[in-house]
Amino acid sequence: MTKSKLDVQGVEVSIVAQQEHDFISLTDMVRDIENGSSLIENWLRNKNTIEFLGIWEDIYNPDFNSPEFEGIKNQAGLNRFVLSVKQWISKTNAMGIFAKAGRYGGTYAHKDIAFEFASWVSPQFKIYLIKEFQRLKDEEQKQLGWDIKRNLTKLNYGIHTAAIKENLIPESLSKSQIKYVYASEADLLNMALFGQTAQHWRKANPKQKGNLRDMANVSQLVCLSNLENLNAVFINEGMPQAERLQKLNQIAIHQMKILTHDNSVAKLEHYIGTEENE
Repeated sequence: MTKSKLDVQGVEVSIVAQQEHDFISLTDMVRDIENGSSLIENWLRNKNTIEFLGIWEDIYNPDFNSPEFEGIKNQAGLNRFVLSVKQWISKTNAMGIFAKAGRYGGTYAHKDIAFEFASWVSPQFKIYLIKEFQRLKDEEQKQLGWDIKRNLTKLNYGIHTAAIKENLIPESLSKSQIKYVYASEADLLNMALFGQTAQHWRKANPKQKGNLRDMANVSQLVCLSNLENLNAVFINEGMPQAERLQKLNQIAIHQMKILTHDNSVAKLEHYIGTEENE
């Protein structure tokens, strides 16, 4: 379970993500309202609310107890009708709303249901809640695009460094010498793919943030990941560095010709570029 927060008209509202769904705190929405907990109780016992919850569960929850729900719906609206979140869950096996105990506890509802409850609080509050929620999702998508791009370079990193450690670093080398070996192999890949070392790129681009690989496109990052894996194989085979460089360069040229015409890579490149420019 992961947790984040929204600022909705000065009200801090928690969101928890579990099983790929977002649940918003109803308790936070009414925390600064007098008798806020009673507002949740009154909303839950409302007949229209019960009908809405039942329809939502019937659509998204295959284990929803529909016969038990019908009994609850028939009782809703009567003066004697009382229903807590825990009762609703235990009787119907509902999954769209839950009560969480503890310091950061409270009543949480799936975003669809939470937006419905927000209307009960205030139509204006609902609009701002949806707006802030969408802003959060947009930020998460931008971060996802960045993570995809960065993680492409890490797919075979462990294999590559293990091959260097096992075959190119004798026990007697100092930490600085070991660091040099790793850097040397990293620049071997840079030369094979980009035609320049990281240091040469920095000198040529002093005002650019990041490094040579940060500026790479998706096709180059996919190719770089493949080269890391192949270089690890060549190292394990005992191939000299100069020979590895020549071979990896030939492979890089061949793979880039293929990748630059691959529709799936082009779509991913377009997606990441769109997210980064927004």
